[in-house]
Amino acid sequence: MGSLFEELEAHEVAARVRVEELEAEVAVLAGKLELARESLERLRIARETVADVLAEMTPEKSAAAVDAGQPAAGERLASAYAGAERQVIGVLTVPNWQPGMASEVLPRAYRDILEVVADTPGPVRAKQIVPRIGLPSETGKIEGTRSKLKQLVEQGWLDEDIPGMLTPARRRMAASPNSR
Repeated sequence: MGSLFEELEAHEVAARVRVEELEAEVAVLAGKLELARESLERLRIARETVADVLAEMTPEKSAAAVDAGQPAAGERLASAYAGAERQVIGVLTVPNWQPGMASEVLPRAYRDILEVVADTPGPVRAKQIVPRIGLPSETGKIEGTRSKLKQLVEQGWLDEDIPGMLTPARRRMAASPNSR
């Protein structure tokens, strides 16, 4: 009968080893779960913060502040462009052009586009701008530039009298993006 007790002890040792292995796996998974929960919480906070910021950028609020020349109630005017309505493009923003606003408020890619359009003697197309701003003349790059051009037209930085043909905005002619 001694061998039965030995066999049971061997099974008990194997079961104990398996329990310890599973407990170690549970500890690793608990650590991963905690990291995932922290990441989820950071993403939730980021989403809520972005939603709050976007809610504060409503056209009604910005237009009222610009029309009045004063910050909206409870706001501080942080810069000369603080009242400018902004259109969200991914993480970049293109403000509505206002008198006295220089192209320096735009992201670098948009400033480059404005410079090319201003330096061209007549209307220019997206496919003509792409190589002049240092991009390869591929369909994707042309379409991306065309999208930026449309934003610049919508925000008053460029004019598009003929579809696809861009010129500097007539109301901005006195303040060319190249003038300093």
